[in-house]
Amino acid sequence: MMFLEHKYSLGELLKRCKAGERKAQEQLYKQFASKMMGVCLRYAADRMEAEDMLQNGFIRVFQKMDDFRGDGSFEGWIRRIMVHSSIEYYRKHHKMLVLSNSDELPNEPSVNPVAAANLDARDMMALVQRLSPGYRMVFNLYAIEGYSHREIGDMMGISEGASKSQLSRARSILKGLIANTEGKRYGYAG
Repeated sequence: MMFLEHKYSLGELLKRCKAGERKAQEQLYKQFASKMMGVCLRYAADRMEAEDMLQNGFIRVFQKMDDFRGDGSFEGWIRRIMVHSSIEYYRKHHKMLVLSNSDELPNEPSVNPVAAANLDARDMMALVQRLSPGYRMVFNLYAIEGYSHREIGDMMGISEGASKSQLSRARSILKGLIANTEGKRYGYAG
C-alpha cells in the first residue's frame, strides 16, 4: 500500500521546517531543489560541484530558517542563500582570477543582434558555462542576479574595478562565442 505525502502550504511547511521536522525539510528540498540546482550550475565547473553547492546551500537554508521574516518571496530568499553559498564554495575550492582594472577592451567583436536572438536560453547558458570561472561568476552575479559591481567586489573579495573589468572581458568573450556559433551554423566561421 502506498502512502501519500501530505502537501502543506508554504507557510505551514516553513513553520514545520523551523520546528525541525525532517519530513517538512525533505518536502521543502523537493519543492525547490531543481530550481536551485539551476542557480548552482551557473556557478559550478561541473554537475558534481553544483550538487555540492546545492547541498551546502540547503544546509544553510535550514540553519537560517528563523532569519526568514516573510518580507519578500521565500524563493528569492533561498536563491540569495544559494548564490552566496556557491560563491563561498567557489572561493574555498578555486583560485580567483583577478584582472586589471581596465573598463574598456579594444577590438571587441560585434554580434549581429539576429544571431544573438537565434540562440535559445539553453544555448546561451552553455556559452556562459564556457567562460573561465572568474568571468562566469561576475557575469552571472551582474547580468543574471542583478548585483552591483560594488556588491560583487565585496562578495568575491575583489575591487569594484576588477569586477567591471571581468564583466567587460566576459561580454567580449561571449560576443566572440556567439559570432563563432552562428558562423558554424551557417558554414562561414573561421
